[in-house]
Amino acid sequence: MKKKLLTIMLIMLVAITLAGVIAVVVVTKLSDPTSAEGKPSIDEIIKSSVEIPEITTNLSGNDYIKISFMVQTENKKAKEELEKRGFQVKNIIIAELSEMKATELTGKKGKEKLQDTLKTRINELMEEGKVEKVYITSSILQ
Repeated sequence: MKKKLLTIMLIMLVAITLAGVIAVVVVTKLSDPTSAEGKPSIDEIIKSSVEIPEITTNLSGNDYIKISFMVQTENKKAKEELEKRGFQVKNIIIAELSEMKATELTGKKGKEKLQDTLKTRINELMEEGKVEKVYITSSILQ
């Protein structure tokens, strides 16, 4: 009788331990951000990005610029909203560029400043999400 009771208790102890280990593994896997959640893959970036076709506009002064952008949003809803707001985005780009001089856009810092400014201004419009990053895909300054 004692051996049977000891065997049953040992089996129950192993089953409880195994259930606890499985629960810990499941909770750990669900709560830890995976690499896909932490950093989006290039396919996810492309799916949530909107291309702004080439815009030609005058700068502050006698210079002009031809420039195009790719705008990365945080999700599909934000992308759809940004596509609908295309005319507003182009207006923001033209307004920002019209206040800049050619010398402000010639270096890396100037382009990064423009990207940050556009990101901030576009995010002020957005209701369904936000812009993660603005990329300059082509630029000709004359």
